Amino acid sequence: MFSTDYLDWAEGNGIWAHSEKGPSPSPYVATLCALVQAAFCMAMYLNLAPYHPLSWFTDPAYHECGFWRKLSYQYMSGFTMWWKYYFIWSISEAAIIISGLGFNGWTESSPPKPKWDQAKVVDILGFELAKNVYERLVKKRKKPGFFQLLATQTVSAVWHGLYPGYIIFFVQSALMIAGSRVLYQWEKAIPSNMGLVKKALALMNFVYTLLVLNYSCVGFMVLSKQETLASYGSVYYIGTILPVALIMLGYIIPVKPARSKDRKEK
Repeated sequence: MFSTDYLDWAEGNGIWAHSEKGPSPSPYVATLCALVQAAFCMAMYLNLAPYHPLSWFTDPAYHECGFWRKLSYQYMSGFTMWWKYYFIWSISEAAIIISGLGFNGWTESSPPKPKWDQAKVVDILGFELAKNVYERLVKKRKKPGFFQLLATQTVSAVWHGLYPGYIIFFVQSALMIAGSRVLYQWEKAIPSNMGLVKKALALMNFVYTLLVLNYSCVGFMVLSKQETLASYGSVYYIGTILPVALIMLGYIIPVKPARSKDRKEK
């Protein structure tokens, strides 16, 4: 959202102006939906948090557990934490919608329906069920490189705060995204007649995303370097080794996305 959007909203111009489709619609139903989502997210967090306290990472009992128990606890700790942020983002979304600033025009359907996604921060189901972690932020006609990605994530870490846990998390997330990119490129390179292989790679990327993302976010939660490294080390740094191995394999087995006949004809 830009300052021009805010000025248009304040002055009743742009999509907020009266048109043949009618004036800006009532925001109450969309606001209620956002509040219901916020309430659900808070209920999830309050129910899960007591069973996954961060203090258990430094408890001797945690380090006596087996590998899979520790890894699953890391996953559930991350899964629990996300609901707190989902709640905050949903409340913010509701506040912007009720003001009218969340209005984003009308659909092309008949009759047209209002869109309230101007203030949408996160797609919860899309995030939780993401098949991969993949992003692009490069100049035109240039391919994204790992160092550009690392620089972006490092700036994000500094923006969040000068805590070791943030730095470790965002550097780790750069590795995570780069590893996911390799799986994504392999998946896209598989011809369409090998659908089972494509689905297997998509599933692999989905599992990889769930595992590495929630492993990585321990640093974001505990902030301490000692606790973060102790947590990563308790599962043999699997969430760091796996992305690095994929990045190396990406150089050893480079691929180009398969082009369909339709695209070639165009």
